[in-house]
Amino acid sequence: MDFKLEVVVIPVSEVDRSKAFYERVGFRLDVDHQPNDDFRVVQLTPPGSACSITFGKGLSEATPGSAQGLHLVVSDVEAARAELVERGVAVSDVFHFGGSGQEPGLDPERRDYASFASFSDPDGNSWLLQEVSRVDASA
Repeated sequence: MDFKLEVVVIPVSEVDRSKAFYERVGFRLDVDHQPNDDFRVVQLTPPGSACSITFGKGLSEATPGSAQGLHLVVSDVEAARAELVERGVAVSDVFHFGGSGQEPGLDPERRDYASFASFSDPDGNSWLLQEVSRVDASA
């Protein structure tokens, strides 16, 4: 039996601001549905991902900005970082974890799951770009 993660709810304070941010990041808009004043759902999908994010009004009681450490797996963290910077997103420099904790630059051995860059949405929900040379959802 497959258990596929389909959607992650992201708590935000301003739906339209968040929608604009994630579209700028490059996420594809799948749904923007508001049947009444008390409920709205916006769903977006990162490029190449099988899992989407959703946020809106009446979806979650979580505090805006409380989603931390969400991971986007990329095959080249430097190229992904450059693309986000070009889109106007504030992204950290690339880093890895060594003997003394977080250190600047790529993992010296360029191991999978070892090089990162980070950014946050307008509410402070945090994201990590994580480099994995084999980015293939079916493997």
